[in-house]
Formats: sequence, structure tokens, C-alpha cells
Amino acid sequence: MSKVEAVVFDIGNVLVGWQPECVYDRLIGPARRQELFDEVDLEGMNAQVDRGALLAESVNALAKAHPHWAEEIRLWQVHWDDMFAPVIDETVALLKAFKTQGMPVFALSNFGAETFARARARHDFLDAFDAAFISGHLGVLKPEPEIYAALEKATGLAGDKLFFIDDRADNIAAARARGWQAHHFTGPAALRRDLVASGVLS
Repeated sequence: MSKVEAVVFDIGNVLVGWQPECVYDRLIGPARRQELFDEVDLEGMNAQVDRGALLAESVNALAKAHPHWAEEIRLWQVHWDDMFAPVIDETVALLKAFKTQGMPVFALSNFGAETFARARARHDFLDAFDAAFISGHLGVLKPEPEIYAALEKATGLAGDKLFFIDDRADNIAAARARGWQAHHFTGPAALRRDLVASGVLS
């Protein structure tokens, strides 16, 4: 019988896609997008937003530092909603199934405080969590141990009582190092099979 007492969801690329490269490919073409991403640390800027920095300030600072790319850098803010897409309906259905079963569900996500509010305004299922542990609120990022510890402290749950779903191997490794059960997300079908095999989902 499963020992799991709560399921912990990452958000980006688990419940909703996170596709900045695809959006930039459409807007400026793949070759120019590759040149931009090679020259400008957009992912590093995004990590600072996830750690609590404001999106507009971060985008403008990066644009000022790279004036020849300023227009393209500012597309990150203008088209953020397009990058946070599409909804992964099958995983959202699993989230809702856990709620129906009475299984507590938590979010543990690298996400800016401001952009998480923006996402919640568009996607009501992001309000379904019993608690959301968001890096922009906490000032720490996965896979840093402090963010996992924050969830454990707040929920009173730890080790194999938690089943964690994330698309990044380093985040999964950090959870497993704490004794959490975990699934490296590659798609909804494999996740469902693992949840059923683990006895977490009936």
C-alpha cells in the first residue's frame, strides 16, 4: 500500500508548457533566435525573476546591457503569456482527480511571484493546490534544498509520504535525496502509469 500522503506538482512543462524558444522562433526566426540566446543570458534573467526579481525591471536591465538586442529582449515580457503555454490537459485532469479523491496536492515551482499571479489569472486550476510553494515568494530555487525544506516544514510531511512530479532531472534528484518519491515527467501517459503502479492513483 502506498505511503504517499500528498502529491507535489511542478508547474512549467508539467501542467502548462514553457516554450520561450518556440515563441521566439515564430517571432524572429530560428536562426536569429539561436544567435540571441547564445549571446544574451535570457534564461539567467528568468532565473532571477523566479528568485523574486520583477519581470519588467529585469527585462529592461538586460535590454540596456545589450542595446543591439533590446527590441528582441523586450519580447520576453510582451509575449510571456504566449511562452507559458499550452495547458497540458491530461496532467491537469490528474490534478483534479487527486482533489476528487481527497489527496492533498501542493505546487513546488520555480516561478516569479508576479508571473505566477499573472498565470493564476489565466488558469483557474492553479488555485486548486492546498498550498503553493513558489520560488519567487520564497527567494530560493529548485534544486536548492531550502525550497524542499520549506514545503516539508509547512506541511509536516517528508520522505516517502510525498510524491513529486517535475520535468527536470536535477530537481528530481534533489527530491529523491530527501527520500521523496518522484517521477521525472516526460508526458502524461507515463506519469499516470507510474502513479497507478505506485498505488498513488486509483
